[in-house]
Amino acid sequence: MSAAGEHGAAPLLEVGRVARAHGLRGEVVVVLTTDRVERLDSGTVLHTDRGDLTVTSARPHQDRWIVTFAGRDDREGAEALRGLTLRAPALDDPAELWVHDMVGATVVTIGGDTVGTCVAVVANRASDLIELDGGALVPVVFVVDHAPGVLTVDPPDGLFDL
Repeated sequence: MSAAGEHGAAPLLEVGRVARAHGLRGEVVVVLTTDRVERLDSGTVLHTDRGDLTVTSARPHQDRWIVTFAGRDDREGAEALRGLTLRAPALDDPAELWVHDMVGATVVTIGGDTVGTCVAVVANRASDLIELDGGALVPVVFVVDHAPGVLTVDPPDGLFDL
């Protein structure tokens, strides 16, 4: 997920994009960029560069979702949504570690040593990587605790000996 604009005071996060129209009844294919499928619950409002869209129905289809938005009831209306990025406010779930909470956080070891500041989170098949301001990459799986503005990591010996 990435921060992508403002809506009120809270930053909006990218949660997916409309790939194409599907069928003749206003349905679209949506590719989620989040694993939180509740983002497509009926009644959810998603924000786009061309205005808000309200989900009326969604169902999984292969590795994507078939979604209907209020007011889009034909192929032409669905086709007009092609390529739109879908955004939503961050979810309030303190048990989760979100990318927008990691970027800018100070990274410390369990021994209390500061190893840098997270400047980005890099997607990687094995484990996402925390990119530090000094260039080091730390697998997110080494994060053992987090608090606002601080990530505590338990890295293997030698990780920072470059």
